Amino acid sequence: MADSFKKICDWEKAKKCARSWKKAGLRIGFTNGCFDILHAGHVRYLQDSAAQADKLIVGLNSDASVQTLKGSSRPIVPEDDRAYVLSGLEVVAAVIIFEEETPFELIEWLEPDVLMKGGDYRAEEIVGYDSVTKRGGVVKVLPFLDGRSTTNIVQRIRELTT
Repeated sequence: MADSFKKICDWEKAKKCARSWKKAGLRIGFTNGCFDILHAGHVRYLQDSAAQADKLIVGLNSDASVQTLKGSSRPIVPEDDRAYVLSGLEVVAAVIIFEEETPFELIEWLEPDVLMKGGDYRAEEIVGYDSVTKRGGVVKVLPFLDGRSTTNIVQRIRELTT
């Protein structure tokens, strides 16, 4: 249990870890999301992301940024709990909560070697693309697991309770 808490980092600790890992010759991967009501699609996506690098850092939208992005009824699960659940996954090396609507500043701060985003984006459209590629890094678009989303889960719960 204590080991999972160690993976939850503030920005300074995350930067220190990233530098240390890079110094050891490890490739740093970064992805981000709300990860509200963690489900199989999230886990598969994080496993696929982790396979692209030696260490995976996950940027987690704060409660306030989730509300801005998804509406006032979200998140369902508070940020501290979401961070703890993510930190319990073996493939996740570090979790950092960020307040902004996008992870641009966090990507600039961490300087990952590989940036991953799920969905049907073009790599050039992903926030942080220029920052990562100008340093020689790569940006990868990874597929989502069809039919798996927190929005679908929330909708299904609402259907069952009305």
